[in-house]
Amino acid sequence: QVQLVESGGGLVQAGGSLRLSCAASGRTFSNYAMGWFRQTPGKEREFVAAISRSASTTYYADSVKGRFTISRDNAKNMLYLQMNSLKPEDTAVYYCAARQWVNIATSPKEYSYWGQGTQVTVSS
Repeated sequence: QVQLVESGGGLVQAGGSLRLSCAASGRTFSNYAMGWFRQTPGKEREFVAAISRSASTTYYADSVKGRFTISRDNAKNMLYLQMNSLKPEDTAVYYCAARQWVNIATSPKEYSYWGQGTQVTVSS
């Protein structure tokens, strides 16, 4: 299995930027399609972005398209989420997730491995 640890969260003003990182260890990172999800209290975990094993394919939720960029460095076993033009509604705990399939997916149920999450708070 693969272990995932997120970092990079924090407090930022609306319009600002943050870069989240997810460090993977254990199995071969390049064998996993990866995703970012977020969750606020009382709500279900929400899809944010996904990237294929080779980074040839990416997919974004409509709410973040054009503002967020997902990327990965397989040589460093790292996943990233660059978040620009942040809005108060982006406030959430952000999780990275891994699935051992070729195709990316948008449902949390399709991912087998999860990090512990990192808090992102955007003030207005």
